[in-house]
Amino acid sequence: MRPLNRLLTAFATGVLLHSGSCWAIAPATVEVVQAPAWVDRGGRTLPLAAGMELKSGDLVRTGNGARAYLMLAEGSRVKLGEAARFSLHTRSMQPQKSFRGALDVIAGAFRFTTAKLKKAVPRDMAIRVGTATIGIRGTDVWGKTDKDGDLIALLEGRIEITRAGQSTEMSQAMTYFDAPRGKDTAVKALDPEAFARLARQTDIIAGDGAANAKGGWTLVAGSAASEETALEIYDQARDAGFAARIRPRAAEDGGWRYQVVVGRYASAAEADVAAARLKAATELKPLVTR
Repeated sequence: MRPLNRLLTAFATGVLLHSGSCWAIAPATVEVVQAPAWVDRGGRTLPLAAGMELKSGDLVRTGNGARAYLMLAEGSRVKLGEAARFSLHTRSMQPQKSFRGALDVIAGAFRFTTAKLKKAVPRDMAIRVGTATIGIRGTDVWGKTDKDGDLIALLEGRIEITRAGQSTEMSQAMTYFDAPRGKDTAVKALDPEAFARLARQTDIIAGDGAANAKGGWTLVAGSAASEETALEIYDQARDAGFAARIRPRAAEDGGWRYQVVVGRYASAAEADVAAARLKAATELKPLVTR
């Protein structure tokens, strides 16, 4: 693709990403991102961005030290921890009114929490976590799958776990289903302190450097007078898992200058943390601006 065409595409992508779509309700939307993170879609890899609409079949990946919050159209929130791989599959034409589908946690930690203040939506949903499948009954669940096995914690509500042809009903809050590789499964009590450590694996807190769709601070990853140089900066940031976009600005000499900007952050402090992450992952020297 010619530099000018790529530049226009990069600019248009940023406009569409942050303006949203009025044509249909997406099954899920990215709420908050602590980069680096990506989405694999139709053979392409894109950096995950706050405000991005997700489609059925998308594979969301988070990098080291990363987190992401996804909001499902029916009102539930999915939190992903670092080094996670997650996909969503649904055929619901109006997912905000009736949701049928499956959430696949292929690797890493997650937390699924149904909306409590929103009117209940008809839901036929299963969450696959490694070798286990969870039947959801309106609840709050934390889980993780890795080389050591699968762990599913029930924080509130009721779930049914199916694994290796065996079903386990869980209705007692603060218990967890432990399924280590090659060993017997067991349901155990979950200590509050142990849960606090688990929750931190998926929670984003102040000072983590997460981006959202409404923050007033951004990073300028770089600025260039030429299209080619701007695109090089753009590619560096996006390959590193940061959702960059190109912002043209009229120059005093009558030409153009192209700023490559990243994210929207709630404060300068959050942007500073994100800038340090971007600098460590690339050769760029991002500046924080409002």
